[in-house]
Amino acid sequence: MEDAQVLHRINQIAEEEEHLWSRADEEGGLSNDEQARLGELQVNLDQLYDLLAQRRARRSAGLNPDEATVRPAEIVEHYQQ
Repeated sequence: MEDAQVLHRINQIAEEEEHLWSRADEEGGLSNDEQARLGELQVNLDQLYDLLAQRRARRSAGLNPDEATVRPAEIVEHYQQ
Protein backbone atom coordinates (compact mmCIF):
# COMPACT_ATOMS: atom_id res chain seq x y z
CA MET A 1 0.00 0.00 0.00
CA GLU A 2 1.45 3.37 -1.02
CA ASP A 3 1.54 6.34 1.37
CA ALA A 4 -1.26 8.04 -0.58
CA GLN A 5 -3.44 4.96 -0.18
CA VAL A 6 -2.74 4.82 3.55
CA LEU A 7 -3.63 8.51 3.90
CA HIS A 8 -6.79 8.02 1.85
CA ARG A 9 -7.88 5.16 4.11
CA ILE A 10 -7.08 7.25 7.21
CA ASN A 11 -9.32 10.00 5.86
CA GLN A 12 -12.14 7.53 5.15
CA ILE A 13 -11.99 6.12 8.65
CA ALA A 14 -11.75 9.58 10.21
CA GLU A 15 -14.91 10.60 8.31
CA GLU A 16 -16.81 7.58 9.60
CA GLU A 17 -15.53 8.27 13.12
CA GLU A 18 -16.65 11.90 12.87
CA HIS A 19 -20.06 10.76 11.63
CA LEU A 20 -20.47 8.51 14.67
CA TRP A 21 -19.42 11.27 17.08
CA SER A 22 -21.87 13.70 15.42
CA ARG A 23 -24.61 11.11 15.66
CA ALA A 24 -23.82 10.60 19.34
CA ASP A 25 -24.14 14.35 19.95
CA GLU A 26 -27.44 14.56 18.05
CA GLU A 27 -29.02 11.44 19.52
CA GLY A 28 -27.60 11.57 23.02
CA GLY A 29 -25.26 8.61 22.71
CA LEU A 30 -24.38 5.59 20.66
CA SER A 31 -25.82 2.10 20.54
CA ASN A 32 -23.66 -0.80 21.66
CA ASP A 33 -22.96 -1.66 18.01
CA GLU A 34 -21.97 1.92 17.25
CA GLN A 35 -19.69 2.03 20.29
CA ALA A 36 -18.06 -1.20 19.16
CA ARG A 37 -17.64 0.20 15.65
CA LEU A 38 -16.08 3.37 17.06
CA GLY A 39 -13.58 1.26 18.96
CA GLU A 40 -12.73 -0.68 15.78
CA LEU A 41 -12.23 2.56 13.87
CA GLN A 42 -9.90 3.93 16.53
CA VAL A 43 -7.78 0.77 16.44
CA ASN A 44 -7.72 0.86 12.62
CA LEU A 45 -6.56 4.48 12.73
CA ASP A 46 -3.77 3.61 15.14
CA GLN A 47 -2.68 0.76 12.89
CA LEU A 48 -2.68 2.95 9.79
CA TYR A 49 -0.77 5.78 11.47
CA ASP A 50 1.76 3.20 12.65
CA LEU A 51 2.03 1.79 9.12
CA LEU A 52 2.61 5.27 7.73
CA ALA A 53 5.31 5.93 10.35
CA GLN A 54 6.97 2.61 9.52
CA ARG A 55 6.96 3.43 5.80
CA ARG A 56 8.49 6.85 6.40
CA ALA A 57 11.13 5.44 8.76
CA ARG A 58 12.07 2.70 6.32
CA ARG A 59 12.34 5.24 3.50
CA SER A 60 14.53 7.52 5.64
CA ALA A 61 16.80 4.58 6.45
CA GLY A 62 17.18 3.71 2.77
CA LEU A 63 15.02 0.62 3.12
CA ASN A 64 12.02 -0.47 1.07
CA PRO A 65 8.88 1.17 2.52
CA ASP A 66 6.76 -1.54 0.91
CA GLU A 67 8.14 -4.02 3.43
CA ALA A 68 6.32 -2.21 6.26
CA THR A 69 3.42 -4.21 7.63
CA VAL A 70 0.25 -3.52 9.56
CA ARG A 71 0.97 -4.45 13.15
CA PRO A 72 -1.61 -6.26 15.29
CA ALA A 73 -3.92 -4.21 17.47
CA GLU A 74 -2.33 -5.70 20.57
CA ILE A 75 0.93 -4.00 19.64
CA VAL A 76 -0.21 -0.57 18.46
CA GLU A 77 -2.69 -0.19 21.31
CA HIS A 78 0.03 -0.58 23.93
CA TYR A 79 2.53 1.99 22.68
CA GLN A 80 3.80 4.37 25.33
CA GLN A 81 3.38 8.07 24.51
